[in-house]
Amino acid sequence: MKLSELKPGDWIMLNDNGVEREGTVLRVSNEDHKVCVNNGVQEFWYELEYIKPLPLSEEQLLNLGFEKLESDAGGVKYGKRAFRVHVPSETDFSKVEAWYREDNRFFDHPINVHHLQNIHLDMTKMPLEA
Repeated sequence: MKLSELKPGDWIMLNDNGVEREGTVLRVSNEDHKVCVNNGVQEFWYELEYIKPLPLSEEQLLNLGFEKLESDAGGVKYGKRAFRVHVPSETDFSKVEAWYREDNRFFDHPINVHHLQNIHLDMTKMPLEA
């Protein structure tokens, strides 16, 4: 994981003294190479070695406020307002298609939650939050 990939609001997984938990990025310090994360208990600065990506899954999409939609093309489609995500199945996130209005992007590899949040921000100009 690269520091440059992280933005405030991104969801990540962190190792907090041996306990893995999800957290939300609050700030990124390029000078110190650290990330301030709300780990559900407190805000704390972590070095990048303690942070890893949170894999995209149906559970994470639902946590972000997506709804499962009917899909004519096979696979599974999820939507939040005008933003859509299509994957091969509920358990197969090996390929991801995302679209918003006329902007359509295809990823032939798994992406992580923070990637989807950054894609959403780039496409809609709005942060993707729960």
